[in-house]
Order: sequence, then C-alpha cells, then structure tokens
Amino acid sequence: MEWTRSETLALARNSCTTCHGIGLHHGRGSTMVPCNCVFRCIFRVCFDRFQRCAFADTRAAGARLDYNPSSGTRTMYSRKDEEYIADFCLTSRRMLTDEDHRIFRYHFLLGANWRLCCRHLKMERGTFFHAVYRIQQRLGRAFREMQPYGLFPLDEYFNGTMRNEMHALEEPVVSAPRKSLSDVVPIATKAA
Repeated sequence: MEWTRSETLALARNSCTTCHGIGLHHGRGSTMVPCNCVFRCIFRVCFDRFQRCAFADTRAAGARLDYNPSSGTRTMYSRKDEEYIADFCLTSRRMLTDEDHRIFRYHFLLGANWRLCCRHLKMERGTFFHAVYRIQQRLGRAFREMQPYGLFPLDEYFNGTMRNEMHALEEPVVSAPRKSLSDVVPIATKAA
C-alpha cells in the first residue's frame, strides 16, 4: 500500500511530535511510513460514522439501488448503513487480540468511560490508555489498507467509487442506420 503526503496531510495532528503535522515520517531505510496519529484519526472518522449508522433511524434509511460493475445486471439493492456496521464490527474482531477486543467492546461499543473500564478490566489508567491508542492505530491501519474494499475513505465505501479501480467504458451499442426521408414509403391513404 502506497501512502502519499496528500493523503496523510489532512489526517495528521499539527501537534504530533513524530511527524510534525505532515503525516509521514522516516521508517526503516529511506522509506516514508504513515504516522500513528494518522491511523488514530482514520479510526476516529470510521468510529464516528459507525455511531451515526448505529443510532440512525433504520426505517428512514431503507434499501437503495447501487451500481455493481462485477455482476451481470449491474445493479443491486443494499443497506449500506447496516453493511458498514457489520464490516466495522467484524474487522475489529478479526484484527484484535482477545484482550484488546474486550477493551474495544467495553470502551467503544458499550460506551463505558475509562474509570469504569479500568475497574471492570482490573487495569491501571496508563495501561488502559496505551491499549486504547494501540487499538486505534491497529484498526485505523486495517480500515484503510483492507483489500479489495476498505472502510476508509468513507465516500468510496458509501458511494461505490473506487480510487484504484477504473473501469473502461463499454463500447456503445450501435443501432441500425437511420433511413433517409427518400427511402421512407408513405402510408397509403384510404380511398374516400
């Protein structure tokens, strides 16, 4: 996965001491790698959309007709909000260890504050926040780098346009050539 400065610049924190607001920093060798503040920002954006989808009125959302270039019919019905909720939860479960998923479930999904989580999980405050940052970084990276379709950027997920997938336009259907007016035989009029 190739990360560019234009992608990370808007997501980076200006006060980050690692990337200084650029979003990329030097990794091993001479490669530029995204900063952890970028991954945490991606997680927060995806989590905010998850909350909006989860608390939205499901009766009003309904199903919608989407363009699907891989199927023969080219259209399909979908419920994007419910699909996003399921993808968010399943990706989180798949990417986290059991201990990290317990923290994720209590703090993010159930909405417990840090005091309640520390008491329930029998953790110290510092250990808890280090685990939360680690979870945000791991999931932010997973949401962006998931193949073939990631959860981030959200407009690609919800609108169906893929940045790296450009479809060639199909050949237009050519109809039979139109006849000129001289080739048209008039309809005979009825004799009166």
